[in-house]
Amino acid sequence: MSWFKSIKDPIIFPVPNRELGEISRQKNTLKEITSADPQQIFSDQRVLGLSISSLSFKITALFCLSLFSLFFIRTGYLQIVQGDYYRSVAEENRFRIEYLPAERGVIVDRNNKTLVENIPAFTLTMTINKLPKETLARENIFNQVIDLVGLQRADIDLLLQEYFDVPDEEIVVKKDLAYEQALLVMSEEKSLSGFAIQFGTKRRYNTTAVSLSHVLGYTGKISSEEFIALKNFGYRRVDEIGKVGVEKSWEQILRGQVGKKLIEVDAAGNQKTVFSEEPPVKGATVKLTIDAELQIVAETALQDEMATINKKKGVVIVTNPQNGEILALVSLPSFNSNLFAGGIDKDSYQNLIEDVNQPLFSRAISGEFPAGSTFKPYVATAALTEGIISSATSFLSTGGVRIGEWFFPDWKFGGHGVTDVRKALAESVNTFFYIIGGGFDTFTGLGVERIVAYAAQFGFGTPTGIDLPSEADGFLPSKEWKEQTKGERWYVGDTYHLAIGQGDLLVTPIQMAASLNTVANGGTKYVPHVVLSVDSQNVSVEEAPLSDQIKKVLPTVREGMRQAVTSGSARRLNTLPIAAAGKTGTAQVAGFEETSAWFTGFAPYNNPEIAVTVLIEQGGEGSSTAVPIAEKIFQWWHENKMLNSDN
Repeated sequence: MSWFKSIKDPIIFPVPNRELGEISRQKNTLKEITSADPQQIFSDQRVLGLSISSLSFKITALFCLSLFSLFFIRTGYLQIVQGDYYRSVAEENRFRIEYLPAERGVIVDRNNKTLVENIPAFTLTMTINKLPKETLARENIFNQVIDLVGLQRADIDLLLQEYFDVPDEEIVVKKDLAYEQALLVMSEEKSLSGFAIQFGTKRRYNTTAVSLSHVLGYTGKISSEEFIALKNFGYRRVDEIGKVGVEKSWEQILRGQVGKKLIEVDAAGNQKTVFSEEPPVKGATVKLTIDAELQIVAETALQDEMATINKKKGVVIVTNPQNGEILALVSLPSFNSNLFAGGIDKDSYQNLIEDVNQPLFSRAISGEFPAGSTFKPYVATAALTEGIISSATSFLSTGGVRIGEWFFPDWKFGGHGVTDVRKALAESVNTFFYIIGGGFDTFTGLGVERIVAYAAQFGFGTPTGIDLPSEADGFLPSKEWKEQTKGERWYVGDTYHLAIGQGDLLVTPIQMAASLNTVANGGTKYVPHVVLSVDSQNVSVEEAPLSDQIKKVLPTVREGMRQAVTSGSARRLNTLPIAAAGKTGTAQVAGFEETSAWFTGFAPYNNPEIAVTVLIEQGGEGSSTAVPIAEKIFQWWHENKMLNSDN
C-alpha cells in the first residue's frame, strides 16, 4: 500500500480538544445571530458602529463638496472662458514661424557703377532651445564648435547672455566662414545640436576709393537700444541694420521685406508640413549722386597734397550747385567698410577707435571748424543787402585797425591800400571786413546780430539736412551766449573776429559747400544730398530761394570771387581752361600753431556746373595747399564732364 492516499480521500489532521471546543462555541454564536431579530442586533450596544461625531461628518462632507465644486468651476473656466487662449497656445506649439531674410538692396553710383553688392557667404548660427539640456553634452558641443571655427569660449557665453530671451531664434555666431570651415561644420552637424550652417550673403563694398566708406557706411547686428526703437517696424533681435552712411540713413529702403513661412512641427520640433509661405522682397536699388570716378580723382588729389605737407586730415566736397547733388565726398583718413561686412575682429576695431587721426569720423559732415576767410562772402552779402555799403564803397587798408590798446592786423604787412568789396574778397582784406562787421570811427558796421542772422539764412548754425547720419550743426555765437557761457560781455573785437570767420564761429564742411552752392547759382538754397533715385524713381530735391534783396547783391559777391582767381589769392586757377571763381581761407585753430587751409569755388563762372570745397586741417595757407587740389578737380571736370562751353 502506497504511503500517499488517493486524492479523493479526505486528509485528516488531528485537532486538539481545546480548539474543537472553541470552534463549537463560534458555531453556536453564529447560529444565534442569524436567527435573531435585526433590530435587536443593531440595538445591542456591543455591535461595532461609527466613531466620528455627526458635526465632524457634516464638516468633512461640506469640505469635500466645496472642493469638488471648485474643481468643477475651474475646469469650466479653463475650457470655456480661456479655451481659445489655450487652444492658440497648443496651436503655437504645433506650428512655428520661420523668417526668411530679404536680400539687401544694392547701391550704385550715378553712372550705375556698383558700389555695394551682395556676395555668397557661409554663416554659423546657434539656436539656444536646440542645445542639449545636459551640461556635459552642451559643453562638449561648445568645445567642438570652438575647435572647428576658431572661436573663443567667451564669444559663445556672450551670445547666450545677450539672446537668452529669444531662445528660438537663429543667432549669428560667426559670419563669413571660410569654405573649408563651413564644410567641417556641416560634416559634423548631426552631432552639433543647436548649431547650423546657413548659406546666405554678405555685403561687399567698392574700395577703389577708400573714402567712399564714409558715404556708404556698413551694416552690423542690431543693438538692444536700436531694437527697442525699431521692433514695431518688424525688426528682430537677430537682425542686422545699417550702422553709418547710406546704409543707415536709407535703411528702410535697402532692407527690403522679410518673408515668413508657417510650418507644422512634431513634438521634437522637426518640420512636418509647410502650411503657408510669404516670400521675402528684395531691397530697393539705391542710385547715388556720387560719381565714383570723380571720387577717386578728388581723393587722390587730397592724398597727394597732404603727403607733400605731411598732413593726415582733410576734406573735399564736390557738388552740382544747380541742384545740391554731391558728386564727390571725401573725408580722410578713412576706413574699409569690408572690415565690418564679415564681422570685424576686436583687434581691428580697437586699432580704428584708438587711431589719433579718427578714421571712423566723417569730417565732411560731422567736423566743426573755424571758417577763416571763406566766411567773408556772407559778411559781404549782409553788408550789401543791408545797404551799409555799396559795390563802390572803399576803405583804406594800412595794415590793420587799432581800438584802444588792441590792434587787429591785416595779413599783409603795410595793408592793401584803397579797397572795395570786390578787392576785399579777391585779396581777403581783413581791414575791410573789420570795418563793415564791427564798425570803425564814424562808420557803423553790421554788428553781431545781423552777421549771425544773414549767416543763418545761408545755412550756418543748423544742419543742412543731408541724407547721411550724424551731421553736426556748427555754431554761431551771440552776445547772450558769451555772457552766459564765459561770463563776459561782447566786445567789438569779438565782432571783428566774427567778421573774418574767426573767434567762436564754427562751421562744417558740408555747410560751407551748401552755402557756396547758393552763391554760385544766384540765391537758391538746395539741401545737399547723396541719393539720386530709388528703383529708378528720382528723389525729390528740397529747395528754398533767398530773398530778392539778397539775390540782387550776389552778382557783386561772385565778381569778387572771380577776381580772386584773376588777380587775387586763388590766381593759380587762372591758368585753367575754364573760368573759375573762389575764395581762399586760412583759419586759426585754438590750441594749434598751424592754421587750417580752406578753399571754396565754382566753375564755369557764368554757368556753374561744379562747386568745390577743400579743407586741410593744420594745412597752412589755403592759397598754397587747398587751391592746388581744386585745380586738379576743375581740370579733370573740364576734360571729362563739361556740359557746355560757356566760360
